[in-house]
Amino acid sequence: MFKFLKKLGPGLLFAGAAIGVSHLVQSTRAGANFGLGLLWALVLVNLFKYPFFQFGPRYAMATGESLIDGYKRLGKGVLVFYFILTLATMFTIQTAVTIVTASLASFVIYEFQSITIFSFTLSSVQIWTVILLLLCSIMLTIGRYKLLDKLMKFIILTLTISTVLAVFASGFNTENTLSFQQIFPEKTSWVFLIAFMGWMPAPLDISIWHSLWSIEKQKDETEFNTKTALFDFNIGYITTLILGLGFLLLGALVFFNSGETLSTTAAGFSSQLIEMYTQSLGDWAYIIIGLAAFTTMLSTTITTLDASPRVMERTTTLLSYSKVKNSYNSWLIVLVLGTLIIFFFLSSELGTLVKTATVLSFLTAPFYAIVNYKLINSKHVPEEWRPKQKLQILSWLGIIFLLGFSIWYITIL
Repeated sequence: MFKFLKKLGPGLLFAGAAIGVSHLVQSTRAGANFGLGLLWALVLVNLFKYPFFQFGPRYAMATGESLIDGYKRLGKGVLVFYFILTLATMFTIQTAVTIVTASLASFVIYEFQSITIFSFTLSSVQIWTVILLLLCSIMLTIGRYKLLDKLMKFIILTLTISTVLAVFASGFNTENTLSFQQIFPEKTSWVFLIAFMGWMPAPLDISIWHSLWSIEKQKDETEFNTKTALFDFNIGYITTLILGLGFLLLGALVFFNSGETLSTTAAGFSSQLIEMYTQSLGDWAYIIIGLAAFTTMLSTTITTLDASPRVMERTTTLLSYSKVKNSYNSWLIVLVLGTLIIFFFLSSELGTLVKTATVLSFLTAPFYAIVNYKLINSKHVPEEWRPKQKLQILSWLGIIFLLGFSIWYITIL
């Protein structure tokens, strides 16, 4: 078992980055508002994004370089455009996930007992935001990939077990009768639909993060090759799908037709989430729900905090044709400071932050899909590792799906 887990790595980091706001917030909200009516959207977007996520580790292991290096091969303009997109979104994404994590930590601590330090308490969302960013930054600075790799295996395993237990528990204790009838939401909910699909299971640029993690993993595990990288990815991807379904079910079983309106603030949503679950399942479920929710967001906070500086380090190196010393640490500091600035100005607007980040992620998805597809089929990728016919067809359908919904959404704005 331990030998098997040791071979896994980037796939679980992918799962850790993916299973966050998209699952805990968006999937729960989808279940709460529509029951199982948006199950079709969850399944289709996971299916049609699959090839483009998979091309990350496939390309990295087949060529020995990351997708960022591949973007440079397609032209400097492509790499510059990616740099601008990342710079425009990374602060908002980090703020959104950190706020939810801090709110969950704050609520859990408050429920046990507030601990006073000077005139503040450790149940303060503001203090927990600073604490989490500092602790995660220190861990990443000291341990970098190796620490992240080991930590994520524990987090994802804990998260999966606790979430599955919560789903079964709510299924036995709920009086709700759920319908499998699928719906297309009314016009007032179209923005939510696009936002829901934008981060389900994750933004497509995580494929780039995955390619970098795969290269790092190979440095530690010489047996980590293209075949094992694809197996590792599939394990992580299946995990994100199962947990996406799990949180959708939890939202539907506990919140749907309950008469409650979910809060748009981080603190309000966190307390509602845990309190309503425990009211429905019993106080005994508090630890399970709290653990599932907090580990979900902690995994996302750590992986996003590592990935953005990592990709910006590589991108700036390629654009400037020279490696800047301690560039990773510099970008990490910039990301933390930018996150704190946005947090203290927009901490009460969780809904707006999430909506902005997720919609933007969906609208930029066709760019990543097309570029990743073009790269994996390029001449410098060994022919044996280029997609076979079934994956080619799924890629074409995926591009049509992502482009179609993006154009549709832009035209109705």
